[in-house]
Amino acid sequence: MEFNHYSVLLRETVEQLRVKPDGIYVDGTLGGGGHAFEVCSRLEKGHFYGMDQDDAAIEAAGGRLAPFGEKVTLLRDNFCNMKNALAGEGVEQADGIVLDLGVSSYQLDTGERGFSYRFDAPLDMRMDKRQKMTARDIVNGYSEGELYRVIRDYGEERFASNIARRIVRARQDKPVETTFELNEIIKAAIPAKMRQNGHPSKQTFQAIRIECNRELDVLKNSLDELIGLLAPGGRICVITFHSLEDRIVKTAFKRNENPCTCPPGFPVCVCGQKSRGSVVTKKPILPSAEELAENSRSKSAKLRVFEKG
Repeated sequence: MEFNHYSVLLRETVEQLRVKPDGIYVDGTLGGGGHAFEVCSRLEKGHFYGMDQDDAAIEAAGGRLAPFGEKVTLLRDNFCNMKNALAGEGVEQADGIVLDLGVSSYQLDTGERGFSYRFDAPLDMRMDKRQKMTARDIVNGYSEGELYRVIRDYGEERFASNIARRIVRARQDKPVETTFELNEIIKAAIPAKMRQNGHPSKQTFQAIRIECNRELDVLKNSLDELIGLLAPGGRICVITFHSLEDRIVKTAFKRNENPCTCPPGFPVCVCGQKSRGSVVTKKPILPSAEELAENSRSKSAKLRVFEKG
């Protein structure tokens, strides 16, 4: 299947990057290369580094960005390793960084990847297929308490306790192997009258995917370092798709803008913490009505931007 991914908030993101023709730009979640193509189109003597842990994304983006030749370097890695990956290329600072945290349409629509409740497939959900742990390992190996925590915290699912209990009960007979088997367990755990709005598996699948790929931990542990990679005046643009991600980004940006830990009553700062820049987007940038009409998957997208001082 062709790697298709609608690049959410494309125009807004590229505008916020303020691409300099001779700048260095990094996309930490390359996907199909939509944001990358627009950035590369604006480069003259600059260079673009595209990172993704999914080999299918690297292959697809390589073809899409081929016209830009030696201006482009692709790196198969997780953005949490961006500093070391760029250092290996002799790069210490970037003028702009993009993170589009959404799951690609390719990943959702390629049934055998196991990301979607819409296709019957093995429970996989790995963004990096070199990784050993799969969704199957989580569903069959986590305790009831651990499953409850994951589904409650990462899926914000009100019936997390019931779903966790039924998963544990079902796997006593045989391991839960496929997406459709998990669908049936989740469906049985949610009262019929509560299954009217959307697919009952949506939040649980989201939660297991986040846990499988350590998505929130990676984001939380990376943002300070990514801001540190920016050159003065450089910007990082992060597109999130649910409240958990957005909260992490908002908190990290605020902390880097105002890292002072002194009590509010102190007349003078004595902690020595210095601001690293400023939050450009006091409120997140949301998709336009036109974009929402074109791509329903963009409806929960939020763009936040931070500028290095």
